[in-house]
Formats: sequence, structure tokens, C-alpha cells
Amino acid sequence: MSFATPPGWYPDAGTPGTERWWDGTAWTAHTRASAAAHPAPQEPAHPPYAPQAFGPPTAPPPPRGGSRTRVLAITLSSLLVLGAALTAAVLLGPDDSGTRAAPGPTASDPAPTAPATSATPSPEDGPDGDPGVLVDQLNGITLAVPDGWEKVKNTSDDAPTIRTAVSYDCPGTSASFCYRGTVSTRTARAGQSDPKAIAEADITTAADKAYEEDVLGRRTYGGITSHRVLKAEPVAVAGRTGYLVRWRVVTAKGPGGVVQSVAFPSTVGSETPVIVRLAFDADRPELPVSLMDTITRSVRPIGDSATSGGVGASIGP
Repeated sequence: MSFATPPGWYPDAGTPGTERWWDGTAWTAHTRASAAAHPAPQEPAHPPYAPQAFGPPTAPPPPRGGSRTRVLAITLSSLLVLGAALTAAVLLGPDDSGTRAAPGPTASDPAPTAPATSATPSPEDGPDGDPGVLVDQLNGITLAVPDGWEKVKNTSDDAPTIRTAVSYDCPGTSASFCYRGTVSTRTARAGQSDPKAIAEADITTAADKAYEEDVLGRRTYGGITSHRVLKAEPVAVAGRTGYLVRWRVVTAKGPGGVVQSVAFPSTVGSETPVIVRLAFDADRPELPVSLMDTITRSVRPIGDSATSGGVGASIGP
């Protein structure tokens, strides 16, 4: 039986009045106000006790001294209930099928609880199941899914992702499948806060993952041979000031592509920056570079359809 604590928001012992996101294995940089300000349909039915610093959630502490009378009373009550249950089982005897009726639950039995649900939705979920919207619940944003694209149910890094629906054999290896266009969202690494620095550092990773090699180390396009910067400028995304970097990459095989990294502060919790990565095969009429701007403009805070993305808008000092 596994006693691993499911992902969710739990009290942050280091900062009273706040909660921190536990991803199932470790504490993340995401925080928010205490649960009193947030209805919690997504929280576990019985959250564990608050962690010390950033350790995993721990079991409740044992009863303190000075409560002997209360402990004895609870113990006596448990024995009485157990005795009553056993007596009822004996009196009832076997049922019509010839089997003895099982005793009812006792005070010593664990209380039944509803299965705890994860606070992190699967990447394919959208508002009310809308197939035209990708939701990144953890980072508090949504973005539009273009016609002819699909949501990806499973990815190697669990990042919410959309891509063109039809795959093709990668030019550099027939053992892997490639897609003409992909878009994914993720959280910036802990300690990073400057959108410009984040986007400038992430664009290299975005290019490598799209056109250098896949997760198994196969050079899907024969590797990147060169790149040039198409755009690097401040932008407004989901009503927040961010930064955008766009490259045109040339590969040893295949058409090469256009990759883009956009970084901006999240609208939830401690506003940990969000990264949106885009990669389009080059020279595809159905994938104009302008579609990158359209997708970026569609980024919204969850529950706010009115906030302007403002891609390309002038950002004041």
C-alpha cells in the first residue's frame, strides 16, 4: 500500500497564512494565500500536516503528555464499540447464503474517505472540456488550440502541450515521428524572475528539443547547423510584461524551423514566471510565423477571457 501524498496545495509551515504546491515528490516555488480564500474542490479530502521548511508532508504528531484521562476515555469508548459490534455479529448469525454476517465498522477502523484527487489536471483538460482551449492549471493560464491541432495526453516532461494532428517520419531518422508545429507551457526554474533573461536562456533549449535531438538522443533533423535571431523584444502577455525571443534554425536535414520562447510572470500565487515554447517547421503555408503571434495573443489568465495578450504592444519603462 502506498502512502505517498498526492499533488496539491498544503499549508506552508515557513510562511503562515500561505499554502505551497506539492507536486507528489517535492515542494515547488508556487505559493498562494491560505485555503480560507480559495474553495478547495481540488484539494485532498484529508490534507497532511504542514511540512517543516520544504520537507515532504509528515504524519500528525502523537498526543502530548497531560492528556491521560482523555486517552483512557477514548480507549474505553473504542473497546465498548468493538464489543457491541462483535455481539451484534454473533446474534445475527449466518445470513441466508450460509455465510456469517461481517461485523460493522468500529472506532478502531480507519474512517472511510473519498479518494484524494490531484490538483494538477491532465494536459488535455480545458474549461468545461472545451477542445479548443489548453489549460495550464498550475501556472494559471489558458491558450487557444488552432484548428487542425490536438492536445497531447502524455509528454516526457508532463508539460501541457498542443501540436498539429498529423505526424511524419523525421528526416534524420525513420525510427521517430515529427510534428509540423508544437506549443507547450511550463514553469521557469526556481530563482529565475527576469523574463528577458529567462527567454534568452530558454530559446536554446526550445531549439534543441524541437530540432536537435529527441528524448532518446536521436538527431531527428540531423542536428541544427545554424540559427539567426528574428525577433527579441518586450511583449505583454495575459496582461503581464514579458519578453519574446524568436529564432530561425537551419538543420542538416529537412526544412528547419522557427522556434520561439516567451516568458512572463504568472497571474497566480507568487507570480513565478511562465514559459511558452513554440516550434513550427519552416516554409509551411499552414504555419505562418504570424500564427505564433496569434497563439501568444490568445494566452489568458484562467477565468479571464477579456485580458488582452498585447503581443507586439509597446511596453513602457
